[in-house]
Amino acid sequence: MHLKLFLLFAFISAMVSAQIVGKVTDTNNQPLPYVNIYLQNSYTGTTTNDDGNYSLNASEKGEYKVIFQFLGYKTLTKTVTPTTFPFILNVSLEEETTSLDEVVVTTSEDPAYRIIRETIAQRKENLEKLSEFTADFYSRGLWKVKDVPEKIMGQEVGDFEGMLDSTRTGIIYLSETISEIAYQKPDKFTEKIIASKVSGNDNGFSFNSAQNANLSFYENTIEMNAELVSPIASNGLSYYNFKLDGIFYEGSKLINKIKVIPKRSNDRVWHGYIYIVEDDWQLYGIELNTTGAAIQVPFVNNLQVKQNYKYDATNDFWVKISQNIDFGFGLFGMKGDGNFIAVYSNYDFKPAFTKKSFTNEVLSFTPEANKKDSLFWNGNRPVPLSDEELKDYIKKDSLQLLRSSKTYLDSIDTKANKLSLLSIVTGYSYTNSFKKWSVDYEGPLKNTNFNTVQGWNSKAGLSYRKWYDDNHTNVFLAAVEANYGIAEDRLRFTANILRNFNWKDKLRISLAGGSKVAQFNETAPIAPFINTFATLFFERNYMKLYELNFGKINYSQEVFNGLHLYASVAYENRQPLFNNTDYVTIPFDDVSYTSNNPLAPNDFSNAAIKEHDIVKSKIWARINFGQKYFSNPDMKFNIGNTKYPELNIYMENGTAISESQYDYTQVEASLNQTVSFGNKGQFYYNLKGGSFANGEGISFVDYKHFNGNQTRVGTSANYTNVFNLMPYYEFSTNKSYFEGHIEHDFRGWVLGKIPGINQLNLNLVAGAHFLSTEERKPYSEISIGIDNLGFGKFRLLRVDYVRSYYNGGSMGAFIFGLKFLDMFGF
Repeated sequence: MHLKLFLLFAFISAMVSAQIVGKVTDTNNQPLPYVNIYLQNSYTGTTTNDDGNYSLNASEKGEYKVIFQFLGYKTLTKTVTPTTFPFILNVSLEEETTSLDEVVVTTSEDPAYRIIRETIAQRKENLEKLSEFTADFYSRGLWKVKDVPEKIMGQEVGDFEGMLDSTRTGIIYLSETISEIAYQKPDKFTEKIIASKVSGNDNGFSFNSAQNANLSFYENTIEMNAELVSPIASNGLSYYNFKLDGIFYEGSKLINKIKVIPKRSNDRVWHGYIYIVEDDWQLYGIELNTTGAAIQVPFVNNLQVKQNYKYDATNDFWVKISQNIDFGFGLFGMKGDGNFIAVYSNYDFKPAFTKKSFTNEVLSFTPEANKKDSLFWNGNRPVPLSDEELKDYIKKDSLQLLRSSKTYLDSIDTKANKLSLLSIVTGYSYTNSFKKWSVDYEGPLKNTNFNTVQGWNSKAGLSYRKWYDDNHTNVFLAAVEANYGIAEDRLRFTANILRNFNWKDKLRISLAGGSKVAQFNETAPIAPFINTFATLFFERNYMKLYELNFGKINYSQEVFNGLHLYASVAYENRQPLFNNTDYVTIPFDDVSYTSNNPLAPNDFSNAAIKEHDIVKSKIWARINFGQKYFSNPDMKFNIGNTKYPELNIYMENGTAISESQYDYTQVEASLNQTVSFGNKGQFYYNLKGGSFANGEGISFVDYKHFNGNQTRVGTSANYTNVFNLMPYYEFSTNKSYFEGHIEHDFRGWVLGKIPGINQLNLNLVAGAHFLSTEERKPYSEISIGIDNLGFGKFRLLRVDYVRSYYNGGSMGAFIFGLKFLDMFGF
């Protein structure tokens, strides 16, 4: 039945282009997936699908030598002379018998080490042969889930818009692309997608990317979230043991099959087999695996990369013709697997590149790339669809019209719009998908906190959202929020209106206004949840607040690639606030709360500011040098460029309404970057400097405040914007200042080599922080910590020991990193 179904579509394909089609099996008649099939002395090729079926383009009648190549099986060459198309060619492959009979062992060392050393010595020359090329590229990606629970952490999961069957199993992503790619060392890359198809969405654009699939084991490391060391890296012998598993011949070429064995299992390493051509010292094939622990994605169980190469006589080189990435994952009781197929053809290793060949646009789509019909795909798809994939396309494409109908969308909304008894405290959302609008109510449960100004306080909000396109790039939003504090007995309201015009230049304009309590440091370094815990249980009321009554207009836009502009103008009325409660959860003999005055913590009668009015304007330019990006007709996705830092230039101006002492101008510049050191980890730095003009008499609100931390709890992924032992407002300034933060995450490079500890898959992190202001002596911190702590698949904890130095004194403390708090919005 499977072959009949495939042949039916093969005949349809033949109407578009002549093809050789068939099925590849083993000697037990079992289908072989991902067999490489190509015409001799050409780059015309394909691979079999999951069912062993293939379709190979043949442009005209005549004699062809068709080569079938699959790791672990004998390469087979078939000579055929088609007179009609489609021409059916079914073959059976025999398992390759490897032997060590011809291997001469002259020392106690395994012969594999000689082969690996020769290949390492040849590595740079092999890379040079791949220094520039163009090629045609085909990709197909698939994600499938099974045993999906109906609820995760109490939240309804749904059926992924009909993607899951009655067993809670189904394909949630299926997409393919046909594109033209170009590469020039060291890192110039461009991809133009000619055709893009997404199952169930005829307007969709695929997320498949040739650049992300460009894995070269000739490089020292391979980026897979973490930098994994290649078995033939210059330092590969420090990470792997090798064993010659056997040899076989590809024509006259002797191929060595070598087993790759990590010396330390939790290093950033691979295990499996590599195939190396004797004397050429080039790759014939890759069959390597790694784990979620190695790439530091705990929910991934296993990840396998297979690569196949063919000999190019013209260039005297073995070139990659296909690649398969398979992975399995599991989280929250849900299991799944995925597969990414890549097929390379029509290489040109002597391209005539010009200065205009490469731009910062590394991926683009041709007009109508997502509008290709089934006849186009049947005639140009190099790898046939499996039965499962074919059924998914048919099912979802047939449902697409239904899913856009009012009846269907209303039925989905009816189910999703159900109220529960707890909605009043947890929140509620009502959506009208057909008319493209929704109303959301944010309940007070997650937003209930405590501070000494308001006492127990909570907020709730109501928002209306309207979108004008299916991709939600053109959006209108209106929202109102109410906040009430019991001890203060004060109800405040804020409201905002936002218009997001597109996702190409990201033009956005918003209006906001109302009354709220605000931290003196506008970056709000103290999370309300952490302040609540510190205040109620340790009597550490670090959060200092004032009342802000305001009206504000904001603008932001990417003026051109790499330059983002942000501007705002606001009228602000600032009023002082005082403590209104001394409530604690566990009362001690004497409650030791400080006042709400950050300048005088023991002064409960006087405030840090007087009531005043000011017009505050800001303009901020963010410059990303050499910024790379993806684009399609609807959106632009910036992916940065780690070769260069990000520069931010900021100017703020305050104009007092009545008292000129509050007039000021502040300028600031910052430079930050993430630098990869391969398998040795990542280095982060963030440098800032600024100054005030006419800042002597300004309000304490407008001082430069630095992000301190007295709670001993960290929430960010790294600490390049915080001093973990510095008091929140002790170093605030209205004069010139400089701060610098550096941090290096070794990503297992150090701890992964220590016996016993390397089984824990921990990361060593070291950092240093420095602050200089005109009024005070320099302040500095150094830190050493362990990241990637946790249990099982949940690795969201970190512990650092931090030592601070100021004015001849020193102190130290542990900082407990709870990165999950940021994830859950606390």
